[in-house]
Order: sequence, then C-alpha cells, then structure tokens
Amino acid sequence: MENNINALNELNKGCSMGIQALKFIIPKTKEKNFRTLLKNQLLEYESLSNKINELYQEYSTNEIEKTTLMEKAMTWYGIQMDTFLDSSVTKLADLLIQGTNMGIIEGKKILNHKTLDKKVHKICSEYISMQESYLKKLKEFL
Repeated sequence: MENNINALNELNKGCSMGIQALKFIIPKTKEKNFRTLLKNQLLEYESLSNKINELYQEYSTNEIEKTTLMEKAMTWYGIQMDTFLDSSVTKLADLLIQGTNMGIIEGKKILNHKTLDKKVHKICSEYISMQESYLKKLKEFL
C-alpha cells in the first residue's frame, strides 16, 4: 500500500513540475509549432495529474503531495537564468528535454524498484510513455 502512495506522490510531483515549467516557458516562445506542442504537452500533464489524483483517493484519505512554493520558485528562477541570454526555441527545447528525461528516469525507477498494484503500475507506464512521446517531439526543435 505504501509503495502505491509513494509512487502516486512522485508521479504527481513530476506532473506538477512539468506543468510549472511549461507555464513559465510557453510565454517565452513565439514559434507557432513549438508553442502548439507545449500547449498540448501541458494539457496532457494536467489530464494525467487529474487521473493520478483520482487514483490516489483509492489509497489514502490524505491530500496528495504537491510541489512546494520553494520548488516552484526554483523552477521559475532556473528557467529565467537559463534563458536570460538565450531564449531561442533550441534552448527552450533543450531545457524541456532535460526535465522530461528526469521524469522518465524517476518513472522507470518507480517501475523497476517498487511493487505496485496494477492500476498504479498502469498510470506510471502511461506517465513514462507520455514523456517519451514528448521527448521525441521536443528533439525535433534542437
């Protein structure tokens, strides 16, 4: 039971970080195709986060862990610093690829090292698949 709760918390944090990063990066890009891709990715993160939150209620009466104000601030600050001199599509894609790779790694660690119920395993696999799909799409903008 505890593995499922921990996994869902981690997946939700990953989605939350992705949502925050995209909300900071989308206004920085004017390139239409890239902007459309990012908006679609944001919608998928939000949808997946909602699914994770619903599933979490089956395992706990507590509130699911969310990213802290400090984590959000650090994300914003990191993006601002990394794009201060270069906010090109290539630079923005590179930043998102790095974050997406971290999400894939965390998702894989959860699958490989935790015993999970089928529903939690499935949503973790969905999280990884979504990230891998966007990783491939983001690479086209490097």
